[in-house]
Amino acid sequence: MPAAWLPWFVCLCGFAALLGHSRSIWLGFTGGKSAATGLGVLLGMSWPVGVGAAAVFLGLLALVRIVSLASMLAAATAALVVCLLPEPLAYRLLVIAGGLYVIALHRANIARLLAGTEPRVGRGSP
Repeated sequence: MPAAWLPWFVCLCGFAALLGHSRSIWLGFTGGKSAATGLGVLLGMSWPVGVGAAAVFLGLLALVRIVSLASMLAAATAALVVCLLPEPLAYRLLVIAGGLYVIALHRANIARLLAGTEPRVGRGSP
């Protein structure tokens, strides 16, 4: 395989991991929201982007105690960070698309956030 194709191959594998987590054939094409899987992909693909996303996630989680909000903002941060660093185009495209995908999978959480009913860590539903 030519070296120029390596970032595209890495992204194909990362995309497969995200899709496989959220649309598992073993679970009837249902699954999780791919936030933790996305972090794993980021850390394997570009650790500085992964560390930046993890720092935002942990900081927001400590501040607001809402996992879904911290996950979505970490995904958005990863898209910003990958564009600021000298990463290959393939990485940038995957992180942006993956971040949008993670946010889209949080539609129900967004509705609860807007309604003020999203649960916080350590507390039940309001």
